[in-house]
Amino acid sequence: HVLVTREVDGGLQTLKLTLPAVVSTDLRLNEPRYAKLPDIMKAKRKPLDVKSAEELGVALTPRVTTLKVTPPPTREAGIKVDSVQELLTKLRDEAKVI
Repeated sequence: HVLVTREVDGGLQTLKLTLPAVVSTDLRLNEPRYAKLPDIMKAKRKPLDVKSAEELGVALTPRVTTLKVTPPPTREAGIKVDSVQELLTKLRDEAKVI
């Protein structure tokens, strides 16, 4: 399970979701903190534990197969109109949108 808190009109709402779940975020989530120079120097001296994927029980074989990649169709060049009336005429008569 995962606990998620979100903003609603009346305040904050906390939800309990079962995994797997899709969670989206907004721009305010990642507000960077800047480390002080002494903390950076301490971090350089700290040992780094490295674990392999096998130790974590994770398979690295790809599970998605790409069948085909094609570019989108090219768009035709647009035109400029001089007035709203000309735009309405083109939309009505040529494009038959209105």
